[in-house]
Amino acid sequence: MADDVEGMRDARNPPGYELPLLLFAGFRSLIDQLHAELARQGHPDLRPAHGFAMQAIGLDGATASELGRRLGVSKQAAGKTADRLEAVGYAVRAEDPADARRKVIRLTPYGMDALARSAAVFEELRAQWAAALGPERLRGLEDDLRVMVPLSGFRLDVAGWFGP
Repeated sequence: MADDVEGMRDARNPPGYELPLLLFAGFRSLIDQLHAELARQGHPDLRPAHGFAMQAIGLDGATASELGRRLGVSKQAAGKTADRLEAVGYAVRAEDPADARRKVIRLTPYGMDALARSAAVFEELRAQWAAALGPERLRGLEDDLRVMVPLSGFRLDVAGWFGP
């Protein structure tokens, strides 16, 4: 009997370390499903880090220094990321029209296609979560997470955050 009460209490009050693990597992599950689908849709070389970098490059492009700041990595690390994006066709370096000494990293049409497909796949994945949890519970989860996320909003510097 005491074991049953203890088990119920644990189920209702899980240890604090489970929360970040569950949040991360949910994130990882969504990202893994996204990349499996993107591979099926013609983007087999796209990796999670590429998605963060492409978001940081944005529609207007970015220099390696800007990319590094946005991702929370060194200019050299950002340059390597840009090299990889170039190698797989997602980005190109071009002269900055305002300053010929600077190179701007810009997304290619292939890179833009990957971002558009990502957005569509995320909509599908959200719909799957809504079907499994119920639309109201999912909206409630999203609302609760918005309350807990700092007002500074979303940050793309995941690689730098996980780094040493």
